[in-house]
Amino acid sequence: MTETPQTQTPPSHHGAEGPYRPYVPTSPEYQALVRSLRGLRQDLLHDVLAYRPLPPRTVRGRRGRPVGRWRARYGPWTRHGLVAAAGLVAMSGGWQGGGASPEAPLFGLMALFPVLLTLVRPAAAFWLSLAVTAVTSMLSGSFDDWPWQPGTFIAHLVVLTVVAIRTRPRTAAWMWVFTAIYAFAVRSLHGYSFGDNLAPMLVISALVLLVVTVWHIRHDAEQEVTAQQTVTAHERSRRTLLEERTTIARELHDVVAHHMSVVAIQAEAAPYRVQNPPPELEKAFVTIRENAVAALTELRRVLGVVRAEDYEAPDAPQPTLADLDALLANVREAGLSVEKAVTGAVRELPQGVELSAYRMVQEALSNTLRHAPGASARVEVGYVLGGLGLRIVNGPPPRPDLEKSTQGAGHGLTGMRERVTMLNGEMTAGATDDGGYEVAVFLPVAMPGTEDAA
Repeated sequence: MTETPQTQTPPSHHGAEGPYRPYVPTSPEYQALVRSLRGLRQDLLHDVLAYRPLPPRTVRGRRGRPVGRWRARYGPWTRHGLVAAAGLVAMSGGWQGGGASPEAPLFGLMALFPVLLTLVRPAAAFWLSLAVTAVTSMLSGSFDDWPWQPGTFIAHLVVLTVVAIRTRPRTAAWMWVFTAIYAFAVRSLHGYSFGDNLAPMLVISALVLLVVTVWHIRHDAEQEVTAQQTVTAHERSRRTLLEERTTIARELHDVVAHHMSVVAIQAEAAPYRVQNPPPELEKAFVTIRENAVAALTELRRVLGVVRAEDYEAPDAPQPTLADLDALLANVREAGLSVEKAVTGAVRELPQGVELSAYRMVQEALSNTLRHAPGASARVEVGYVLGGLGLRIVNGPPPRPDLEKSTQGAGHGLTGMRERVTMLNGEMTAGATDDGGYEVAVFLPVAMPGTEDAA
């Protein structure tokens, strides 16, 4: 009995499946070279005829001022005008470089066309600039200035600059490499000449492309920082909003819990205040008490989620507008000159409205102390038929150098707006003509008996 010889399978490289699989380098250098070659193909070869018109420039007024009529009309085309002007300079150089020869106008047009092409097809403009350089050198028949004639020298620098600005740093590097390859190829064919401008072209273009690359890097970094700041500001605003809503929820919990407790107690005591109450009435009061206790339990359970771990419920009742005098006395002790004016018939308002009004006055006066030290303030409370009006205004600080910016300083306005929105009110806040600040609020309150009539 003979054994069948076993064929050995050569080991695969790097764990590759199957025999004799080719080795694929994975070194960082090789990967960087592959990415670079792919970038070359994408930027200067594959998309060479891509139509990419230069967009108009966005014109903005300085410090929010409106843009003038002339600037609004012609400002967006400033970059196009600069490129056209550079093209005319290149055309002038090509025309003068041709001297009195019949080809002089042709040299000027050949220098102009690649520059203008950068406005719509930047990659094609680069290759056309190299081609025009070669054609102009052959037609001139002069080797005093080569491989670039005066017009094509200016045109090629302009093309390199515009294309580098419109593309990316990787494209700028590849354009410089091809420019150097072309220059050295011409030198190898024609030899060295005293009129050789290869070195000036490579040095000047390298400096120009380096500046453009640094500009690109800085521009991208600024955009990234701006985007990050926008995200951070959005998250900060969102967090501020949640914090303010949590604060409002805590305060309203104490208000609502107090009222629900009163309802439960009165519903339990009501049957004992009536002699021989009917069973239906006793049952109704029992149901009211049970519902009040259940609602109070659920309220505490839900509001307990938004309470901080170190939050302690206040022992004293929540403040109302009746406590404004004590608040004003405190801020006067802190150095703020403030006066109060009350108009209309003072009446008791819903406790939620009273609490929110008190908190808004408190926050507005705190902002005055913080951002306009030394300024005087005035608090106006107006009781009208449809609700409650508040106006807190402060004058300019006596020393403007002590005034502090309100940008990002606190969450006061956010909290006030949340309270006003919760009560379906209206609020305006902004600077006054004399340099102070004003907060005006209206909180709608239904008149007694209106809800019942409705």
